[in-house]
Amino acid sequence: MTGVDMKNKRTSVSRVINADASTIFALLTDVTKHPDFDGSGTVQKPTSSSETLTLGSTFGMSMRFAFLPYRIGNKVVEFEQDRLIAWQHFGKHRWRYELEPLEDGSTNVTETFDWSTSTMPWALEAKGYPKEHLGNIERTLERLAALVE
Repeated sequence: MTGVDMKNKRTSVSRVINADASTIFALLTDVTKHPDFDGSGTVQKPTSSSETLTLGSTFGMSMRFAFLPYRIGNKVVEFEQDRLIAWQHFGKHRWRYELEPLEDGSTNVTETFDWSTSTMPWALEAKGYPKEHLGNIERTLERLAALVE
């Protein structure tokens, strides 16, 4: 699915990236690389350990929204090596990456902003984040592709 699904509270975009899943997954699990592929312009730099992410890993990130800097803590809540990773912060909405290897060696990557698990989904909807994140996700996948292709 590509688009905003208000009923299921998910915004997703898929893109085929000309790289194998393990190469892409290595970037996703390296918090020092997150600012390099972030398409929202909010991710600045990690504030915690740069260990490779696995299920249950926690990591901090320096962020910036407009002119306001802040820090946020995240936890990896879904994980399957070279296939799936998702993290969430205190608001409980998730950023999920699903990787599907294709026969030609490329990978179909789906990024999802999933606010179905959010503690305040109505607030995210009122601020327009589900639709706003559509463009952010498209830019993220574009930047991710540029790093590995």
